[in-house]
Amino acid sequence: MSNITVIGTGIMGREMVLKFLGKGHQVTVNNRTKAKTQVLLEAGAEFAETPAMAVAGADFIISMVGDDADSREVWLGSNGVTSGNYKSSVIAIECSSLSHAWILELNEALQLAGIRFADCPVTGGPDGTKAGTLRVLAGGDTETLDALQPLFAAFAQEVIHFGSVGAGTSYKLIVNLIGAAQATALAEGLVLAEHAGLDLEKVAYALGKGAVASPHVKYLTDRMVQGEHDDVYFSTRWRHKDAVYALQLAAENGMDMPTSAAATELFQRCIDQGLGEKNSSVIIETLRQLSEKQRVSKE
Repeated sequence: MSNITVIGTGIMGREMVLKFLGKGHQVTVNNRTKAKTQVLLEAGAEFAETPAMAVAGADFIISMVGDDADSREVWLGSNGVTSGNYKSSVIAIECSSLSHAWILELNEALQLAGIRFADCPVTGGPDGTKAGTLRVLAGGDTETLDALQPLFAAFAQEVIHFGSVGAGTSYKLIVNLIGAAQATALAEGLVLAEHAGLDLEKVAYALGKGAVASPHVKYLTDRMVQGEHDDVYFSTRWRHKDAVYALQLAAENGMDMPTSAAATELFQRCIDQGLGEKNSSVIIETLRQLSEKQRVSKE
C-alpha cells in the first residue's frame, strides 16, 4: 500500500480520500479548514497543518483545489510542498481544473525541485468518485502515468492519456467550456419555451428523448425546470472560472471563441447577481431576468 498526501478536501478531494482509505492506503490530508476534514480523520486519515508538513514520507501528492492561486500556494508557497521534506521518488499529481499556462509553469518549477509531475484533472463528479467511475484526463509521460495506476484504480474506471504535461488540462478546459455553452443555450431554450406557452415538464421530457439529449443536458434540464439550484453539483463560480481559463487557452492558440465568450459573460452576470455559490443551473434565472427587462423596455 502507498502513503498518499491529498491537499484540498472539498467535494471531490474528500471522496478521493475515502476511496484511498477503503483500499488500505495511508492518507495524510491538508485543508485550509481543518473542521472540514473531520469525517476523514474519523475514517483513518491523518491531518497536517501545512502542505509542507503533509508531504513527509509521501509516495504520491495529490492536489484538488479551486484555482491557479490556490494551486500556486499549495505547491510553491512559503509553506508549500516544495518547501517540505519530500522523498526524492515522490510523484506530484494536480487533479484540479486550472489554466494551461499555470500547469506548464508548475511543471517547470517541480522539475527544478526534482519532483515528477502529471496533470490529471478528472471528470464524473463526486458521484463518480464514490462509485469509482471517474475518467482521468491525463497529461504526462508514460512512465509516470504507469506508476500512478494504483492510485487511479481506487476511484477511476479509465485513464485517457492525451499527451505530455498540460494536455489533460487542455482537454478538461475544452469540455468544460462546451458545458458552459450547453448550459446557456439550454437555459435560453427553456425561457423561450416559457414565453411560447409550452409546458416545461413536457419540454424537459421531449429534450431527454431528442437529438440534443446528453447526460449533461438531462441533468441541467431537471435542475432548471424544478428550480433546484441550492444542491450544488458544479457551482456557477467554478463553471465561470473554467470557462475563463479555456478562453485563455484559446487566446494562446490565436482563436476567437464568440459563442463561448458570450456564455462566459452570462455566467459572470450570475456571479455579479450574487449567485456564484449556486449550482450552475441557476443561469436560467439570469436569463429570465434579462428576458423580463427586454419585455419591459419594449412596452
